[in-house]
Amino acid sequence: MAARTAAPARVAQWHGVALVGALLAAPFVHAADAPPASFAEQTKALQAQPGFIDLWRDADKGRVLLAVSQLDQPFLLVSSLPYALGSNDVGLDRRQPGEMKLVRFEKHDKRLFLVQVNTRFIANSKDAEERRAVEESFPSAVLWSGDILASDGKRQLVDFSSFLLADQHGIVQRLQDAKQGGYSVDGKRSAILPQEAKAFPENIELEALLTFAGPGQGEFVKQVAADPASLTLRQHISMVHLPDAGYQPRSYHPASGGFDTGYYDYAQPLASSLDVRWQVRHRLEKTDPAAAVSPVKKPIVYYLDRGAPEPVRSALLDGARWWAAAFEKAGFKDAFRVELMPEGADPMDVRYNVITWVHRATRGWSYGNALTDPRTGQIIRGAVTLGSQRVRQDILIAESLLAPYGKSTPAERKRAAEQMALARLRQLAAHEVGHTLGFAHNFAASRHGNGSVMDYPHPVLKLGADGRIELSDAYGTGVGPWDEYIVKYIYGQYADEETALAKLRADANAAGMQYVSDADARSPGSVHPNGLLWDFGPDSLKTWDQLGAIRRKALDSFSLDVLPNDRQTGEIEARLVPVYLLQRYQGEAVARLIGGGEFDYSTSGDVKAGRAQPGVRLVPAATQRAALTRMADTLRAEYLALPQSVLDMLTPPAQGYERSKEYFGTRMNSVFDALSAAETGAAQTAQFLFDATRMNRVAWQHARDAAQPGVQEVLSATLAKTWKRDAVPSSLTGGEAVQLASDWVVLDTLLKVVDDGGLHANVEAEVRAQLRELAVWMKKNPGKGVTADSRAQAADYITRYLADPRSVK
Repeated sequence: MAARTAAPARVAQWHGVALVGALLAAPFVHAADAPPASFAEQTKALQAQPGFIDLWRDADKGRVLLAVSQLDQPFLLVSSLPYALGSNDVGLDRRQPGEMKLVRFEKHDKRLFLVQVNTRFIANSKDAEERRAVEESFPSAVLWSGDILASDGKRQLVDFSSFLLADQHGIVQRLQDAKQGGYSVDGKRSAILPQEAKAFPENIELEALLTFAGPGQGEFVKQVAADPASLTLRQHISMVHLPDAGYQPRSYHPASGGFDTGYYDYAQPLASSLDVRWQVRHRLEKTDPAAAVSPVKKPIVYYLDRGAPEPVRSALLDGARWWAAAFEKAGFKDAFRVELMPEGADPMDVRYNVITWVHRATRGWSYGNALTDPRTGQIIRGAVTLGSQRVRQDILIAESLLAPYGKSTPAERKRAAEQMALARLRQLAAHEVGHTLGFAHNFAASRHGNGSVMDYPHPVLKLGADGRIELSDAYGTGVGPWDEYIVKYIYGQYADEETALAKLRADANAAGMQYVSDADARSPGSVHPNGLLWDFGPDSLKTWDQLGAIRRKALDSFSLDVLPNDRQTGEIEARLVPVYLLQRYQGEAVARLIGGGEFDYSTSGDVKAGRAQPGVRLVPAATQRAALTRMADTLRAEYLALPQSVLDMLTPPAQGYERSKEYFGTRMNSVFDALSAAETGAAQTAQFLFDATRMNRVAWQHARDAAQPGVQEVLSATLAKTWKRDAVPSSLTGGEAVQLASDWVVLDTLLKVVDDGGLHANVEAEVRAQLRELAVWMKKNPGKGVTADSRAQAADYITRYLADPRSVK
């Protein structure tokens, strides 16, 4: 962007007399007109770092000076956090990268501007005016400006400190979004770290210590900070030379299994889409492009955080290295490596692909970021974040199922728990590295056993011949067939690329490999019956029954033997939670069958060529009804009530300990609340079963085909096993109270789905009619004792809500 021409000088007038002569005759020269100091004077005695952008460290004044020689030339900029907050709930993690931006320096008069280029809208045209028309139609962003301290005609010297001392990572916004209060950078308690400034031929690395001042009243900052009103973190800035023009971008295809990046290109032909998308991937080139298998010019290398301890370190290295085999099958010899970070290397250096072992105050997510060139999709850096407490939770789950701490328990059970957790850690390392290679989730891969490390795996649990729970083959080893497909599709090199990729898609489809990613898997009302998180097995109903038997076995045998001898007894409840909710993800899988349907990610060309099918293929009516029966059964006291032996051992946390998020909620002070546990279990079912989008689909499917279950059938089946059921067997400890707790969750969920406005009017009318009929039934069948009390109140609740929703809380 060129600087605008200066406006003509104006001559001041006073009573018609020009003041020009008086000004010219002034006997002094303003300081601003003094000639600027030279480069040599400005950088005298400073430590020079030549590189992509030459820099000077000024330790005495706490500054970093940059010498910018390339004006109006784009490069990449990204922030990251060497030292972070440690709160999963806020999400500011150690070594977390920010958004990669395309920026450039511009000179305007005596100042230098750092401008973010708007990469979302372009004109990929040789015509300069066509490109300019798009550039002028959408805004860029000035990220920083500073005075030019010196210039030698080729280079502009600036003090870049003010940029480094500002919140470039969005820390203030993240704290505000997490409801931790309004924070701001305290300049007096922040500082440039000149000793961390480094320059290399392709990048420079800069760092600052930032202190954020705020109210200090938020729950999450109080949990992690030395002083929650004063949060001191470090911010790192990487400035990166653009890759050379040798990279060949690959067009994105919705069935590729990968991530995409792109822009709107207004130079596209009129019959073409403006929406241009590129496959996200690392640059990988064979030394011999014609060879089926060839060494590569530059391998993809990842470096593991030296802070990961053993045996975690070895597990992470093993799992991340699984990808090497897939690259070999795709024709790349010795193309992928994972190594321990060299001693003394700076993990913040953007040249390294890194796997970071991150600690937080509580258990949290792991994730992988692929930092890409927004113009082409070329990955500049892979950054993996692995939460350290995940492995401990996996051990806890295994111990809760194996009960390895009895006096006569074989020692191998404790080893089995640790081995299961390490097996999960290997899979996790491969999974998150996969994201940084450009691979998306595929939540349908579990239909093929160990189909893909890009799925979320539930441990494969079995009952052995002796009736004990077995975990020996809980997780798979190595990448799966889907993973081999995505490496071939995204990285493979072919003489006729279009034909080769089309054949890969056809072969994957013929092998039954479906692809369902986040957008069609995470919502409670998601449609696809195979896009499932944390499930296993090809048949959701069979896996549900298998896990149900294991859950019952684990609850019946649950004892203090699940807890190490040195732990306070209050922790037993935290180990009960994953056992009680063992089927929660498989319950979602069963719910997905109701109103569900399969579909393909494809293009029109794939459908016409027979490589994919159009439309949505409904789950058969018999399968939907079998799923409805199982879902309704989870709302019965027989499923939700705990054995007497379990209830008798649950103890409040000891002095100095407290209930955490790993416990059930309680309305009984510090003691275990069996009713809250039952409500939690019932809510797991109700939120999926009565999701508005699912109810709308069920109504439409029934309207098209009367053989399919409709809304009335779904509600009737549910109410028959809750509010309208026969008396609860007296053999269930607290069974009647547990059943009523579940009943109220069902009613509240139904009223909420009506109240939220997500139902079509005709579907809402059906739900209202069923609620009205339920109120009438309750008055005619009042029951006895506490059941009668609840039915009377529920009937009044429904009647008042249907008459005036505002009258009911």
